[in-house]
Amino acid sequence: MLVEHRTYTLPHGRTNEYVERYERYGLPVQERYLGKLYGFFISEIGPLNQVVFLWAYESLADREARRAQLERDPDWMKFRDMNIGSFVMQESRIMRVAHFSPPFPPRTEDRSDRP
Repeated sequence: MLVEHRTYTLPHGRTNEYVERYERYGLPVQERYLGKLYGFFISEIGPLNQVVFLWAYESLADREARRAQLERDPDWMKFRDMNIGSFVMQESRIMRVAHFSPPFPPRTEDRSDRP
């Protein structure tokens, strides 16, 4: 399994605005194609004004196929257009899960346990 670690840096004071927009418009369309969102984080200490996504894929081919489907979705195109000029920087890493890593729990639709 591979994990994509994406970090987006936003201008000062714009993080909450982006997070709300992403939750409402971006996440639903990504979940249609990308499936396993293992984490979404907002920086608290260290470099600030950053959001971090963790997406899991079976392989690079799986990632490529899923992302190609996503890029063709009109709802995704609209969301991308909403974000023009929103980011100071974007970084993406692909990481291989080590054989001794604890397993990722299955992703569930129930988010009632989250703050």
